[in-house]
Amino acid sequence: MSRLIVISAVWCPSCLILNKHLKKIKEEYSDLEIIKLDYDLDDEEVEKYDVGKKLPVLILCDEDKEIRRIVGERTYEEIVKFLEGEAVWKKEKYLLV
Repeated sequence: MSRLIVISAVWCPSCLILNKHLKKIKEEYSDLEIIKLDYDLDDEEVEKYDVGKKLPVLILCDEDKEIRRIVGERTYEEIVKFLEGEAVWKKEKYLLV
């Protein structure tokens, strides 16, 4: 199963905007597991992902292997392009090309 790790913080304006996009993504990509980590509260877990100071960070993983990541504020369309990358999304399925 593909998983999207989202690292954000409550004090981050770009992260608040991201939350709106994530709600829509969760509806459209029901087979995608979304794991949200707080930059300050989940510091031990966040440290594993070698995250800098710029937020939010989205990391797409297949099983436990990182496929790709994006950093900073993004539009909904940019996030969808990031998710699709070199993969094809079908209803209820994620197929690598």
